[in-house]
Amino acid sequence: MTLARDFEKLAGEITACRKCSRLVKWREKVAVQKRASYATETYWGKPIAGFGDVRAKILVLGLAPGAHGANRTGRIFTGDRSGDWLFRAMHKAGLASQPESISRDDGLTLKNAWVATAVRCAPPDNKPTPRERKNCASYLTRELAMLSNVKVIVCLGGFSLTAVCDELDIRPRPKFGHGVVVDHERYKIVCSYHPSQQNTFTGRLTEKMFDKVFATAVRLQS
Repeated sequence: MTLARDFEKLAGEITACRKCSRLVKWREKVAVQKRASYATETYWGKPIAGFGDVRAKILVLGLAPGAHGANRTGRIFTGDRSGDWLFRAMHKAGLASQPESISRDDGLTLKNAWVATAVRCAPPDNKPTPRERKNCASYLTRELAMLSNVKVIVCLGGFSLTAVCDELDIRPRPKFGHGVVVDHERYKIVCSYHPSQQNTFTGRLTEKMFDKVFATAVRLQS
């Protein structure tokens, strides 16, 4: 089985997952009770698999799909403001073919990067529980096993850093901070504030700060 087929198989398993009853109920409710501006669209309403370059050296790990972003479009960080920030920064860093991600068929490709989330379903209030994160942990384990070229993991927010520390059994757990780089025997872990509206609208995260994170990731992967 080729690597691409391995990822297709994993994506199929993720999409069919129903481990967390709270998340299943929420993601499907949102897909029916749509935001007014997307009332005519058919929502994905299922878990979201990662996507990108299977030979990637950089893994970008977010928190969870957005209720009206990825849960609507079916591709992670696609169709919401967090994605606007992410792919603009990745495009500047030479990791994305275009600066925006609108839909699954908009032609976006990633070069040397893979994007995923610690939890694969949209959670209520964008707050998954520790148990829900653990229920998704095996998917990250399998992704990292297949992404054998990855040298750098960019953690978007403290929740993602916790997921990575649990996955790699990093103890004591390092304190999260924007721009912090954690040395692991196999990976360089680069921490960033999540590009959520809560951070970008308040100025806690600026474009310059975010661009620097990806410049650091590109530098560390070589």
